[in-house]
Amino acid sequence: MTTFEIEPGRLFIGGQWRDAADGARTEVVDPSRGTVVTTVAEAGAADVDAAVRAAREAFDGGAWSGLSGRERGRILQRVADLIRENADDIARLESLDVGKPISLCHAVDVTNAANDYEHFAALAHSLDGSVRDTPMNALAYVKREPLGVVAAITPFNFPLILAGSKIGPALAAGNTVVHKPADETPLSALYMARLFQKAGVPDGVVNVVTGTGPVTGEALLRHRGIDKVAFTGSTAIGRHVASVAGEALKPVTMELGGNAAHIVFEDADLEKAVGAVIKAFVFNTGQFCMGGPRLLVSRPVYGTLLGILADAVPGVPVGDPRDPETVVGPMAGEKHLKKVEEYVDLARKEGARIVAGGERLDLDGGYYYKPTVIADLANDSRVVQEEIFGPVLTVQPFDSEDEAVELANSTPYGLASGIQTTSLARAHRIADRVQAGIVWINDWAMLDPAVPFGGVKDSGFGRVYGSEALAAYTKVKSVVVSLD
Repeated sequence: MTTFEIEPGRLFIGGQWRDAADGARTEVVDPSRGTVVTTVAEAGAADVDAAVRAAREAFDGGAWSGLSGRERGRILQRVADLIRENADDIARLESLDVGKPISLCHAVDVTNAANDYEHFAALAHSLDGSVRDTPMNALAYVKREPLGVVAAITPFNFPLILAGSKIGPALAAGNTVVHKPADETPLSALYMARLFQKAGVPDGVVNVVTGTGPVTGEALLRHRGIDKVAFTGSTAIGRHVASVAGEALKPVTMELGGNAAHIVFEDADLEKAVGAVIKAFVFNTGQFCMGGPRLLVSRPVYGTLLGILADAVPGVPVGDPRDPETVVGPMAGEKHLKKVEEYVDLARKEGARIVAGGERLDLDGGYYYKPTVIADLANDSRVVQEEIFGPVLTVQPFDSEDEAVELANSTPYGLASGIQTTSLARAHRIADRVQAGIVWINDWAMLDPAVPFGGVKDSGFGRVYGSEALAAYTKVKSVVVSLD
C-alpha cells in the first residue's frame, strides 16, 4: 500500500520520539481488511504531562511565540510545501488508516491540508492591533497575543485535515500544541510530526500523544497546563469536553455532530441536484459531520427523484480504497459498521421502505456497507433525527417552503445545509431561515480555508478557517498610556 515501511508508532514529545512510560501500546487496523497494520504507543497521564511541559517550556521560552508573525508564516508555508512534496506517501497512509479511497485522499485530504497551512501562513503576520479613540488624556491601544498551550483533539474521519484546521491557526498565532489524534487513525499525525520538524518548527512547539480517549484524551483535557482546547468529535463527547474545560475556565472551540438537511425544490435542475445529493451522503462513506443524510424533496418531484436515486445509488463504485476507481470505501471500524446496521434495522422495524442498499458488502473481510436510501419514515423517527454517520440517506417530501424550513430545522443539529433551486430569490430566502453554520446552494461541501466553518445548536460553537479561526487562538490585551 505504501512506499515506506509503517513502523510501530512512538510518542513525539519535545522534539524526541519515545515510548509510553508504562510501555502501553494500541493496535491500528486497516478497515478495508480488518487486519492489524501496526501498533502505536498509548500515552498515559505521565506522558501527557511530559508533552504539556515540553509545550509550556517552548512557549515560555519564546522559541515560537517570540518569532515575528512573518517568520512563523515562512515556516508554516514550508509545512504546506512539504505536504505537497510528500503527497503520495501521505495519501496512501491516510487511505490505509481511515479506509477512504486513495483518489479522494489525494484530491481532498492532502490538497486541503496543504491549503490550510498555506492559508494560515499568510495570516500569521496579520494579527494587527488597533488604537482606540477615548476622551481620556491617554493613548489606548489593543493587541492580540497567543493563548499559550493548546490541546488539539481530533476525530477519526479526517485526521489530516482536522488536525491542520487546529494546529495551523494555533501556530500562526504563536501558540504551542499538544495533539491527540483519534485512537483509530493516528498515523498521519505521527507522519506530520516529522514534517513539522523538517520544516523548522522548534522542538516542543508541536507534540503528538497517541492513545485512547478515556486515557490519553482525558489526561490532556484535565491537565492544568492547557490554556485552550480545540475539539472536533461527537456532540456527546463534546458536552463532556466543554464541561471539564468550563470547570477550569479554559476557552474551547467545538465542531460537533451534524445531521444536515438537503432541500430540493421543484424548480431544481434534478440532474445536477442528484449528483450533489449522492456526494453529500456517500462522501467518506458518510463519515462526514457536514454530510447531507436528510433529503427533503418538494412533493411534485418526490417520486421522480426517488426513482432516479433507486437507479443511480447502486451504481456508485464501492470497494477497495486502493483502487483509484473506488468512490466509497469501508467504514473506519467494526463499531461504526454495527452502528449503521442498527439504524437501518430500526428503520425497517418502523415500516420504512429501503429504496437502495440496506446491507453489508462482503469484501476482503473489511467493514463495508452499501450506500442506502430510505423512504417513508416519520420525521420524529430516530433514524431521521439522530446522526447515523454512515452512507445512509433518508428522504422526506414537503409541500411548501415553510414546511421545508420547519423540517430542516427540526433536529438538534445545525452544522450545514443545502438548497437546490434555480430561483436566486428563493435560495437567499431559505438560506436566511435555515439554522446552520454554512449553507450551500446547488452543490455540497464547497470549502475553502478563507471561509469560516462551524455549527450552531448541538453542532458546537466557534469557527475553523478564516480570520475568525485565528482570533479564537488569541487573547486581547488593552494598554493605556497616560499622556499627563
